[in-house]
Amino acid sequence: MKLSSSVLALSLLTCGTAFAAPSATPDPMKPFPAAEAGMVRKVIHLPSVANPELYRVQLLPGKVMEVDCNRSRLSGTMTEKTAEGWGFNYWVVDQVQPGPSTMMACPPNAKKKQEFVAIYSEQLHRYNAKLPLVVYVPEGIELRYRVFSAKEKTKTAVNQ
Repeated sequence: MKLSSSVLALSLLTCGTAFAAPSATPDPMKPFPAAEAGMVRKVIHLPSVANPELYRVQLLPGKVMEVDCNRSRLSGTMTEKTAEGWGFNYWVVDQVQPGPSTMMACPPNAKKKQEFVAIYSEQLHRYNAKLPLVVYVPEGIELRYRVFSAKEKTKTAVNQ
């Protein structure tokens, strides 16, 4: 079977284009809804680590405020939600307001200072470098986070 030169050229052009076409990079934010009015979407991209099961992430929404010698916190709620149709989790922080504070008498010469005050949470989230951690916070609230890691070697409890 003999192919004409124009058919052969068209076949080569079509095959070459199929292989040379740039692959579309998926948008990692596509599953997550846009921020509602008065809210901001904060995103944390974690780096890859060798043993992610040994790591956890603590989310700390808060803001820089003027504080005295007392320890201050903000109060608020952090609700976990699931992106519809995707199954990926995200968090929504709301009802942010002044929270508990120690009530110590500060020394007379103590100066107020600017300090990050957080909504404290002991909840630790699974470490996953493949998906972003997405948190919606009210405007004016920033999101900080800590990464905790455990040692690979475990200890054994004793019977008593």
